[in-house]
Amino acid sequence: MATVMERSPRAVMPSIGLVLGAGGVVGSAWHAGVLAALDADTSWDARAADVVVGTSAGSVVAASLRAGLSPGDHLARATGTPLSPAGATLVARMGPVDELPVRPQRPPSAWPANPRLALNASWPPWPWRPLLGLAGVLPRGATSTDGIGDRLRELSGGERWPPMATWVVAVRLADGRRVVFGRDAVADPEPDLALAVQASCAVPGVLAPVRIGGAEHIDGGVHSTTNADLLADLAFDAVIVSAPMAGRFRSLRPSPQALSRVAARTQVDREVAAIRRRGTPVLVVQPGAADIAEMDGRTMDPTRRDPVARRAQRSTRALLAGPDAAEVVAILRRA
Repeated sequence: MATVMERSPRAVMPSIGLVLGAGGVVGSAWHAGVLAALDADTSWDARAADVVVGTSAGSVVAASLRAGLSPGDHLARATGTPLSPAGATLVARMGPVDELPVRPQRPPSAWPANPRLALNASWPPWPWRPLLGLAGVLPRGATSTDGIGDRLRELSGGERWPPMATWVVAVRLADGRRVVFGRDAVADPEPDLALAVQASCAVPGVLAPVRIGGAEHIDGGVHSTTNADLLADLAFDAVIVSAPMAGRFRSLRPSPQALSRVAARTQVDREVAAIRRRGTPVLVVQPGAADIAEMDGRTMDPTRRDPVARRAQRSTRALLAGPDAAEVVAILRRA
């Protein structure tokens, strides 16, 4: 597996870290719009990122980027428009894509998956992790993630792991520990990228835990919706964080999803602050009011891909044109 080497800020080509957060079907569509806007407005192609950190939906996008699918083709797939010739050739490798259920199926058991996680998540040392606690009290999911892994293996041509650094985040069900496949030797035998992505996508109470190296793993989003802090100790010239489950505070309105977005945004801010303390400029792309209106309550709804991706593209282009993004945009244009 690839490793990340620290690069000098004086390097001719800037080094870029990319973080792709959790968010279900609409999260993948959000990433498609964000990456397409970055490509169009800065000429930076996300496939060239020095390291990609993928969590849940973000891990699927990370894997497909590393397989060679361009940002423009991610957007085309999300919006149902024609792919480039190269993208069409890649996608033609894959068999029919089975949609995951919009609503949770009946679990095989009503028993909590691991009640100890709830206790561990709410007990010092902090920070408190409510999603980890919820994962422990929910029943085990019933739906297999094998379809995700099979399609990714087809897309990548059977490559076990990309040569460029790709970190996929999951959580070990037994103890709630964060596991970073592709960075650490955390399982024996080590999985291929497709199996690691399956683990990262195993939404508690919906999708079945994935066994790797003798341990079961669940969605990495229960630790953090982005896990951006994994890049805090590396010397990048810039980091981009795409955070579909967070949100601009002024854009949030009272709703069942608002509290979870506030929690996600708070955690993203904490993780980004750790990166910035190193002197690394960070561009955080997160939904505003118009984006949230397209996304909330429809996390696993495939009919929302098109409007969410298009809305994300417009919002990202507006962000890139503003003063808050100027430093990172200048770096991306040199990359």
